[in-house]
Amino acid sequence: MNSLALLQGVGTEAFIVQIRPIAAIGLVLYFLVIRPASTQRKKTEQMLSALKKGDRVITTGGIYGVVQSVEADAVILKIAENVKVKVARSAVTGILAGESGE
Repeated sequence: MNSLALLQGVGTEAFIVQIRPIAAIGLVLYFLVIRPASTQRKKTEQMLSALKKGDRVITTGGIYGVVQSVEADAVILKIAENVKVKVARSAVTGILAGESGE
């Protein structure tokens, strides 16, 4: 019985030694990839929820425009005189700071 208990203890210790590198890789992956991505996603969601009429924005397609109205899932942008386009709210990548569209 003693030799069996001794072998089981060695097996558990070997398992712990083998799992450490995997846990370390998971921890590094979390701090280098997952956490920054979730922080960026939260900032983007906050920016999209704060869109309002008059904001100058840029879209994922590189279109600069002024927000004319905000709908549930879309934004109407004025990109030139008498030219308005409707784009998905998620297509807005940033609000241009320090510029007023009106």
